[in-house]
Amino acid sequence: MLEKTYIPQIVGGLWLTFKQMFKPKVTRQYPEEKWTPPTAFRGRPVLVMADNGVERCVACGLCSRVCPALAIEVQANEVPTLEKERFPEKFEINMLRCIFCGFCEEVCPEEAIVMSDEYILTFTSQDEAIFGKEKLFMSERRLKRRLEFLHENV
Repeated sequence: MLEKTYIPQIVGGLWLTFKQMFKPKVTRQYPEEKWTPPTAFRGRPVLVMADNGVERCVACGLCSRVCPALAIEVQANEVPTLEKERFPEKFEINMLRCIFCGFCEEVCPEEAIVMSDEYILTFTSQDEAIFGKEKLFMSERRLKRRLEFLHENV
């Protein structure tokens, strides 16, 4: 009978709120104090550029198919002279659509797209929010912590 009135749940919620009121508050002075995100943090997606200057992406298109927000667009091109057969001629991510879910990172067979630790994204127009290959590439050295995290949690 008491459960049907939801009184235990209401009292539990009020108790939780009451406990939080007396915990010390933490404020970060943002522009001066930068936050260092943990390795599990999913920031903006980036393309991994190998240390030898070769991009990892083979333009399979799995990331664009799995993206629930339809934010990724990939167009493939074939190059028979390189060590891989395909590369992305066009790779764009609409950052206004991206929901930072990390599905693209999970599905990528080459670990070519990774969620970085960058969280500062500002745009003045919608065109600035469409990141092409030149804005998406990041060195393998810069992404070392995230790549190690992904290898540990396979």
